[in-house]
Amino acid sequence: MRAVTISIADAVEISGLSQATLYRLIDRGKLATVKIGRRRLVRLDSLEQLIAA
Repeated sequence: MRAVTISIADAVEISGLSQATLYRLIDRGKLATVKIGRRRLVRLDSLEQLIAA
């Protein structure tokens, strides 16, 4: 099964968190991402778990 991913901008819009906060969560390992080339995409399931917590 493939993970559904969204852009950082979409993750900001969905979560209501700032871009800086999302990057801090990524750096701390609390938000899973996938890097494709230079682009970093947020795994939607990880964002949903973060919001639910």
